[in-house]
Parts: sequence; structure tokens; C-alpha cells
Amino acid sequence: MREPPPPAPDDEPARRWFASRGWQPFDFQREVWAAMVAGRSGLLHATTGSGKTYAVALGALQRGLALAQPARGAPPLQVLWLTPMRALAADTTRALTMPLADLAPEWTLGQRSGDTPAAERARQDKRFPTVLVTTPESLSLMLTRENAAQDLGAVHTVVVDEWHELMGNKRGVQVQLAIARLARWNPDLVVWGLSATLGNLDEAMRVLVGAREATLVQGRIDKTLVIDTLLPANPGRFSWGGHLGAQMQLPVVAEIERSSTTLVFTNTRSQAEIWYQLLIQERPEWAGLVALHHGSLDKEVREWVELGLKEGRLKAVVATSSLDLGVDFLPVERVLQIGSPKGIARLLQRAGRSGHAPGRPSRVTIVPTNTLELVEAAAARRAAKAGRIEQRASPDKPLDVLVQHLVTVALGGGFEPESLYAEVRGAHAFRELTRAEFQWALDFVEKGGASLAVYPEYHRVALVDGLYRVPDRGIAKRHRLQVGTIVGDASMQVKYLSGGKIGTIEESFIARLRPGDCFVFAGRVLEFIRTQDMAAYVKKATKSRGIVPSWAGGRMPLSTELADAVVELLAEAAQGDWVRDADEPEMQAAAPMLATQMKLSRLPTPRTLLIERYRSREGEHLYLYPFAGRNVHLGLASLLAWRLAKHAPNTFSMSVNDHGFELLSAEPVDVASLLDQQVFSAEHLLEDVLASLNSGELAQRRFREIARVSGLIFTGYPGAAKSTRQLQASSGLFYEVFRKYDAGNLLLTQAQAEVLSQELDILRLAATLKRLSARRIEFVELKAPSPFSLPLMVERFREKLSNEKLADRLERIVRDAERMADR
Repeated sequence: MREPPPPAPDDEPARRWFASRGWQPFDFQREVWAAMVAGRSGLLHATTGSGKTYAVALGALQRGLALAQPARGAPPLQVLWLTPMRALAADTTRALTMPLADLAPEWTLGQRSGDTPAAERARQDKRFPTVLVTTPESLSLMLTRENAAQDLGAVHTVVVDEWHELMGNKRGVQVQLAIARLARWNPDLVVWGLSATLGNLDEAMRVLVGAREATLVQGRIDKTLVIDTLLPANPGRFSWGGHLGAQMQLPVVAEIERSSTTLVFTNTRSQAEIWYQLLIQERPEWAGLVALHHGSLDKEVREWVELGLKEGRLKAVVATSSLDLGVDFLPVERVLQIGSPKGIARLLQRAGRSGHAPGRPSRVTIVPTNTLELVEAAAARRAAKAGRIEQRASPDKPLDVLVQHLVTVALGGGFEPESLYAEVRGAHAFRELTRAEFQWALDFVEKGGASLAVYPEYHRVALVDGLYRVPDRGIAKRHRLQVGTIVGDASMQVKYLSGGKIGTIEESFIARLRPGDCFVFAGRVLEFIRTQDMAAYVKKATKSRGIVPSWAGGRMPLSTELADAVVELLAEAAQGDWVRDADEPEMQAAAPMLATQMKLSRLPTPRTLLIERYRSREGEHLYLYPFAGRNVHLGLASLLAWRLAKHAPNTFSMSVNDHGFELLSAEPVDVASLLDQQVFSAEHLLEDVLASLNSGELAQRRFREIARVSGLIFTGYPGAAKSTRQLQASSGLFYEVFRKYDAGNLLLTQAQAEVLSQELDILRLAATLKRLSARRIEFVELKAPSPFSLPLMVERFREKLSNEKLADRLERIVRDAERMADR
């Protein structure tokens, strides 16, 4: 029988430590301390820079001191602190050092991630520190240790930082399963999540903590948040669309000059590389004072940049999401967001990187790259002030993650099926997992399923002395090498011929280069020499320009919350209310473009659907503006093209963006079914979507990721990684084998479900169709392309034209449209 925990002390040690530093704890911090000492789990939702880290850290420390048993030396591993980013792991470790040294000097502190040196990992393998800051992937690797129960059984507190970043993806499911495993060894486990940007707090807490007694703490403190916009000097001549924002180069340089330290955020790594070049081109003397930071750069480069920010040595850093999570850079005075933030949560997260301390104001300035982004900037500020933050949803029963977890647990001491089934169902994502589905996953890792039974390498677990274990050393080694759910294209190291690593680039980009080609990477122009042993060897180029790499998954869709706020602003503009109040100068700056749109066409509103038709030598163009985000528009464009072609055979080409989509047809389209809204019916939606798309190709592409996570394909040993072509061929072979000989394979079903739920966002698509069916159609025959249609033209032209030719063509189209509007 378990001994009851000792009585909980008050928060005197934490308050005394705060006082020693001249601080006064906030009420929400004391609330967290009391809840944790009392053994309650929970979620802390508080403003960025308000003191969340110390709220939970000191709560975990006091809980540990309350549970402490007399012992010599450092206590065993008791607190796990999970972070989604390596930069955040290093920053958290530094933040925890001070209170541990003062309040629990006998406790040890460590960090474990992909960046941890081998020597440090070896020391930890002998004895883990008392507090370990780590990542979901590293924790799963720890669970594969034969003595995992002994090493991790004393863990009494798990903290999940930036929970919003993990909750909505498979990494979050990985965390849920790991927590369920830890709770098996310690039923009194306390779990806390931290976030500053979540819309569905109760659900987010329940996903993380499960059925535990839990407390939701909201840290409401007075903190000034400024969201403004860097307006173009001549709004009437500002780009309608199709640019990366280079025309804002000089205004951005001027803003950086006026501040001590500035973070310049972009939405993609490609855009970060471009903007770094723009800054250095304009201010060559800033070389060494302006830096670049994104996830593909080498660890040493990233660490140098992070330290330079902390010490205030850098004037500016151009970064992607690699720096927008929780990292504490006190010297940062300004944050610039290049282009639309695409979501309210992302904007708030990035704003919090400035003034990252209680009482200091946070400021983010949006730098629009075209006129519509002026409207998005004003809409984002409105939505942020109204607290319209995006919700996150956990994936439902991703069986590839479960299959991986079964092998992980089999390595980590083995399992008995019935007890593991009950344990897995304790994870929110698998709360409705049936016994038949669990048995299918078990059969799959034990026998390879119905179609791989004759291949021994797919018999990954076996019943040994009443427990399922991994009996083969080779299988065990391969599994440990690719634990995790982060899947991308195969990457290649980029190295100088003279020695030294620069970072990694996706193999698919390198494969398109020929020796002598130049490309931009890590803020430098590099000349490609050759590939050897999965490394791309380069030298510094003598040319000043090169190709900018593109990375998979670069484009993020506009969120529903931000899209709705944009349409609401456009509706006000349609009534002639260009500026609702003095706080929206963006709408005044956008007025010339919006006026041209109204002269040539109309503006979308929440109650109308704008459809434009334009005839050119290319054919008939139909433009629709649902404002539902890029992913939904992809499915919607395909669906409408398919439904329209059912009435009369036709061939369509499509382009999409976050605001709408274009259907270009060779033959005229009978728009009657658009006007009577028949094509917007949600009836037979699933069948029609699957019929309208190459759903087999989409599912096969999604299956590549599932095959990797589930361990069907092996990506290779260190230094001998398999190429993208090899991995695609392997996954494609499995896909066809399962489709022909194992049609009931649940991984195939999962691939089809993920295409619908993630790539096409079928639920949002259905909701969009419902909304469109209730709107009044505004149908306009265009005499010239409208400002709203131009960005959609750009999406199509970009495939065919160089940047110079594209710019010339856009300028001609804009001139023609303005002349037509002035008539």
C-alpha cells in the first residue's frame, strides 16, 4: 500500500527567493505553486514574458522538496521539462539554474536534445540529473531504455512548455503517450502545460492532463501590447500583390536603425534568407551586427546568434519560427513581422519576444508586402484586442504513432497487451481506441500484418517470457535512430570544401543544382561544387546573386479568425467607412486599392460572395473570394471545377491563395449553377472531393510520412542516409502492396483521413460551403483585372515567368486596370 504524501508546505521558500531578487510574486504564480504542491495538474495560460517559467519551476521544486526522502547525494530524476524547440531548451535550462542553485543546491540540472554533445549524453546515461530539460523525441528515446522504469520511475512532475505548439500535431500525441507511460510508474504524477496563445483552454488542458484533477490558471497582468504597421511611403503605388516586400527595404532599415535590438520575423526560411540579403545590401557595414536564424542552420551558428541576442551584441536578427517560442531575449526592443502573420496566436507569440519581462511593453510592427496585407494588419490588431485566438485540436487516433510507441515500450522493458491497452487509452488522442484497433497495431508490429508476414524484418516484437519485447538488435538500433514524428524531405549537410558545416538543405533542392550553380544559404552566396556521402560541398561564390532555396511546408494558411476579421473590415470599407477610428491608418493607406476594386468590381462582405468573370486570350477566368485559407481553397477549387465540368465538359486550370481562387477554362462556363448556388451544396461532399482530386496521389504522398513514423521504412544510418528517391520508392511499394493485398490496412485508412483532415481541411471546407450557400452572390463582369484578382494571376504566372518578366507584366496589368477604373 502506498504511503500518503507528507503535508504540503506553504510557498514560503518561493516567496523568499523572489524577495531576495527584489521581486513580488503575482497572484497567478502563487496559485500555481499551491496547486502543484497539493498534487494537482493544470494549464497555465498567461501573457508572454509575465513569469510563467518561474511559476511552474518553483512549484515543481517545492513539490519535490515536500516529497523528498532522506538520501545521500543528488536526488534521481524527478522533474521533466519538455520543450518543442532546441533553442527554447537551452534558454529554459539557463532560467532554471538560479532558483535550483539557491533553493535546492543538492539537485542537479541537465539538458538533453539533438544538440546535446555525445559526452554529455553518456554521462546522463549513467545517472540522469534531478531536473532534465528535453524534447518529446528525446523523452521517447529515454523510454526505449531497458531500465526505463527504474530511470524514470521517480519522476513526479512533467512540465510541457508552449503546449499550443505541440497540441495540434503528432508530437503532442507523442507527449500524451509518454505521460501515460510515466503515470503507470507513478500514479501521483503531476502534469502542467504552459501557453500564452490558446483559444480553447479547457479542451487544451484536458488533452494534456487527461482524467487528473486539474486547475486552469489564467495569469492576467497589466502588460502593454502595441500592434502597429509600417506604412508604405506612397500607398497609391504600393503593390497589389505578388511581391516579397522588397519595396519596404528602406523603411525596415530605418526602423532597425532607430532601435537597439530588433527581431525581424518572416514566415518562411526562404523569405528569411532574402531579407537578410536585403538588409546587408543596403547596410554593408552591418555585416556581423545583423544575423540570420532558422532551423536549417548549423547548431553552432544558431547558438552564436542566440548568445549575441542575449548579450545585446546584435543590431538585428532575421528569423523564422525558430525564435518565436518562449526564448528570453531581454535586449530585444522591437519586433518586425514581414508580411501577414496569418494567425492571431502567431502574431501575439512573436510580439512577446520584445519586452520579455513583467512590466515591460511588447511591440510588434507588421511590414506589409502588398496592399491586401495592410487590411490584414488592421484586422489582426482588431482580432488580437478582442481575444479572438485560434483553437487547436489534437489528432485523433494516429495509428502510426501508436505503432511506433508499441516498439518503443517493447524496447523499454517490454509490455503485457491488456495493461498497455488500458495505459494507451489514458492518452486523450486514443481515448476511443477500440480493442480491435489496438490488436491490429500489435499484430502489425509482431507479424507485419496481413501482407508482410513472410518478411522477418517486420516482425519487430515477440512474446518473450510473457512480455512483448524486441528480440533483434538490428531492429532495436534502427528504431532508436528514427524515433519521433517530425518528417520532412531527406536533408543534406552543406559543407565547405575547405572544411566546416553550414547547415542542412532538403535533398530535393540540391538535386536540381549543377556544378557551378550559385544559391543563397545562411546569409551567403555559395557555389555548388559536388555531392558526396549525402553532403553538398560548396565554396564562397564570386557572384552577388543566387537561387534562394525553398523548403517543404513553407506556406501557412490564413486562420479562420483572421480571415473573418479581414472580411468584416472590407464590409465596412464597402460602406465607405475607410477608417473606423484613428487607430486604423492601414485602411486609409489601402484606400486607393480598395477604391479601384470597388470601381472595377465590389468588395467581399460576410453576407455576400463575390464572383468575378474576366475574358482574355487565355480563356475565361472565374474568380471567387470565400476568404477561407489556402488549403480550403485548393479543395474548393477542385470540387467546383469537377462539378461544373459535370454539366458541360471543360478543362480547368486553377490557382489559389488565402483570399480566393481562380478557375481558368478553355471553354465558356455556364454560371447558372454558381448563381443558383447548386455547386455549393454539401451533399455528397466526401465522394465529390475524392472524385475531383487525384486523391490516390495525395494519399500516397501522405502515406510516405506515415510509413516513416510507423517504422515501415528506414531513413538510413548516420552518414549513410537514404535519398528522397529511395524513400519515395520504398513507401510507394508498401502503399501498392497494402492497397492490392491488404485493403483493410489501417495505415491506408489513416493516410486517406489525413489528406481530408489536414491537407484539404474537410471540416472547414464543409463549413465554408454551408456559409457560401447562405450568402448572396455578387457577380461582376470585369473589363480589366481587379486588384483582388491580380494576386491569383501572379500565382499562375509565377510558374512560367522570370521575376523580371513577371514584374513587367504586373505593372502593365495594373496600369490598364487603373485606366479602366478612372473612366
